[in-house]
Amino acid sequence: MNQYETTFIVTPVLSDEDVKKTVKEYTDFLVSNGAEIVEEAHWGLKQMAYPIKKKTTGIYHHIEYRAASDLIDKFELSLRRDESIMRFLSVKLDKYSKKYNDDKRAGLVGRNKKKQEPKTDKEA
Repeated sequence: MNQYETTFIVTPVLSDEDVKKTVKEYTDFLVSNGAEIVEEAHWGLKQMAYPIKKKTTGIYHHIEYRAASDLIDKFELSLRRDESIMRFLSVKLDKYSKKYNDDKRAGLVGRNKKKQEPKTDKEA
């Protein structure tokens, strides 16, 4: 099984309840087809760099998962057919990306990096 991450943008016209229902629908789709969810992040409403379908904002959601390669085609086809999904991007992670994501979750790198205590003279 390979590890993938998919980020998709849901139209901002939907209510919060409808957005949660849409996201749950896709996570359930992955799990029911044998995928294992590693990490899931709801990034919320964000300003987009350019308008898509005359909308300047979108609700972003990110899923990292392990799955067989044939599942990706089915998953992307269902995303393409859904009118509430404005854009999506699926990426296969290599060993360096996996390590980076694991380190980020552990707080070793990135925005949530844990601050190291400065060494005192006695420790040096």
